[in-house]
Amino acid sequence: MGVFFAQQRGYDGIITVDGNNKDSVECVPLFIDALQQGYGFVQGSRFVRDGRAINTPLSRLIAVRAIHAPLTSLVAHHRFTDTTNGFRAYSASYLSDARVQPLRDVFDGYELLAYLAIRATQIGYKACEVPVERAYPSAGDTPTKIKGMKGNLDLLKVLFRAISGSYNPH
Repeated sequence: MGVFFAQQRGYDGIITVDGNNKDSVECVPLFIDALQQGYGFVQGSRFVRDGRAINTPLSRLIAVRAIHAPLTSLVAHHRFTDTTNGFRAYSASYLSDARVQPLRDVFDGYELLAYLAIRATQIGYKACEVPVERAYPSAGDTPTKIKGMKGNLDLLKVLFRAISGSYNPH
């Protein structure tokens, strides 16, 4: 809905952030600057210089660093370090490109997140990462919608569909 809203109003781009209070929004200007420099896709990363990963659960750290980011990077032909991080920016030109088509029914969960990270550089848009801070609570439940083995397997299915090109428009 946010993509549609922004497109209808002629926004130059959009910035997304997860709504679970793990992300520090002080770095929003970095995303704006990158969009203004001509990047089509800007990925927030806690793993680049000046980024901060605080209390990241070990299973999440291993999954992102050893599986998700390397596979996404391989297919995107661009090195990404924090590909499950929803703190991102997208240019209007990228989102409105006929080779992208983000407003399709196939995107009803995490599909769009995986797809947009891969598709940008495949079709010639510039991409970069900017440092962000992501802090998990030191005690209590981890704020996430991805729960248990089923949640992680579902996320892997989405990743494999994205890297195989299943979400590319026909």
